[in-house]
Amino acid sequence: MEAQSAATQEIARNVADAASGTEIVSRTVSGVAGAATETGSAAEQVLVSGADLSREAEHLSAEVAHFLASVRAA
Repeated sequence: MEAQSAATQEIARNVADAASGTEIVSRTVSGVAGAATETGSAAEQVLVSGADLSREAEHLSAEVAHFLASVRAA
C-alpha cells in the first residue's frame, strides 16, 4: 500500500508540474501573439510613412525642378 500511495503522490506532482508548464507555455504564446500584432501594426505605420515620404520627395523634386527652370530663364 505504501508504494502505491507514493506512486499516486508522484503522479499527482507530475500532473501539477505539467499543468504549471502548460500555463507558462500558454502565457508565452499569448505574449508572442501580442508582440506579433504590435509588430504588424508598426510595420503598417512604417509603410504608410514611407509612402508619405515618397510623395513629399516627389513634390520636392518638382519644386526644385521648377526653381531651377526659373533660374535658368532669368
